[in-house]
Amino acid sequence: MTTTATVSRTAPTEHDVLDVLAGRWSPRAFDAQAPIDEAKLASALEAARWTPSANNTQPWRFIVARRGSALHDQIHAALMGFNQVWAGNAAVLIVAVAETADAQGTPMTHAVYDLGQAVAHLSVQAHHDGLVVHQMSGFVAEQIREFADLEERFAPTTVIALGELGDAGTLPEPLQEREVAPRVRRSLDETVLLSA
Repeated sequence: MTTTATVSRTAPTEHDVLDVLAGRWSPRAFDAQAPIDEAKLASALEAARWTPSANNTQPWRFIVARRGSALHDQIHAALMGFNQVWAGNAAVLIVAVAETADAQGTPMTHAVYDLGQAVAHLSVQAHHDGLVVHQMSGFVAEQIREFADLEERFAPTTVIALGELGDAGTLPEPLQEREVAPRVRRSLDETVLLSA
């Protein structure tokens, strides 16, 4: 049995990037006993707060639930498939919500883009501070919308598991394999469509 602690997860980048970016990854093994460090959680949310946004509209909101709370249980229950197997161990589950229209009903077409930036800032800050983050799209948005009493203009977009790294050996076998598999990305040449 291989533990995540013994496996290097640093990305094999083609070009130099900041260490915090090369080292960031998305584990599924969370320490089910470690409480959240509130200062580190606050720093991650603060990093998200200072994300750039179109016209400074800041079209992001977060629902933050600590393990052991009823809210954490509600978010966990809204997860689909194998996400329910591991995500409940995370010290915090966060729902990232996009404000897709302003209070007057005017569409905010950049909302999901800006929310993505905010979550990226949150993730990098959390990783810098020694926490791990895993983002999920597999959840029932209407379930979250209902218990959070969200207006239609607010769209639950991603659920984020955040906490201390756990042991991959605690995961079911197929997830253990994914936890320690080599990190891969398509090449930069395949990613850049045009360059002049």
